[in-house]
Amino acid sequence: MNEDTNKDVLIKYFTNAHRRYIIRREKRHQELFMDINLAHFNTEIGRQKPENIIHKDNACPFCATDELTDIIATDGDIILLKNKYNVIEEADQFVLIEGKNCDIDIPSYSQAHMHRLIAFGMDHWERMRTSGKYETVLFFKNYGPYSGGTIRHPHMQLVGFPSFRQELAFRRSEFDGLVVDERNGVVLSLSTQPRVGFWELNIVPADTHATETIADYIQICVDFLMNAFRRPLTSYNIFFYNEGTDIFIKIMPRFATSPIFIGYNIRLLPSNLSEMRDRIRAKYF
Repeated sequence: MNEDTNKDVLIKYFTNAHRRYIIRREKRHQELFMDINLAHFNTEIGRQKPENIIHKDNACPFCATDELTDIIATDGDIILLKNKYNVIEEADQFVLIEGKNCDIDIPSYSQAHMHRLIAFGMDHWERMRTSGKYETVLFFKNYGPYSGGTIRHPHMQLVGFPSFRQELAFRRSEFDGLVVDERNGVVLSLSTQPRVGFWELNIVPADTHATETIADYIQICVDFLMNAFRRPLTSYNIFFYNEGTDIFIKIMPRFATSPIFIGYNIRLLPSNLSEMRDRIRAKYF
């Protein structure tokens, strides 16, 4: 075998070896990404979104009800409509405006309005989940500057994903906790396996149609976080989850997120969880 032939063999060997390396790397890359739900955010649409949480003098698009379009359903001043700014490219986004008043929130709602709001929201969440269009439907609320929201006017969101790995969204163990109260088949607890960390409130109904009790517990949780917490809070999130027909709800206070959670997924469990449970019981039950 002459020198040129040896060179050709070596080139072919290293070319094939490099190709195999690339294939292995791509396969490993795909395997890694199979373990997350990855969505694409349209930054062009995102730049157009209105914002008045930080810039409070900006106009509120939800107050101008005569200018709202693509309305799907209403119950009095509660309005469900398509999100004008559909920034998640793989999903259909919807907004649930909680009422006409821009300056109040859940703690100030009448019990009747709170009951109507949660019944309306959970009904349309279920309709979307059973429509056959989506593998999963997210139902959540952002409130305040640390929540990820952009509009001050109280509202919730529904986001339907035609393709989504539900098993990656949450773990049932994140809803284990110290029981605060239980009534009508609905359990309110403080999480002992928090999703992010610190004081996370769980609502787990055995009967998903017990919407009035669910609404009462949500109102208590938000009032406690915003008005009776030991440190001033400006922000919270509410997340609804389902696994089949089972429903789970998590209310999370929002402040600057721990860097060891952001960087290393370490969830911090506070040492005063029992004390916090007792404070909620003393104030509301």
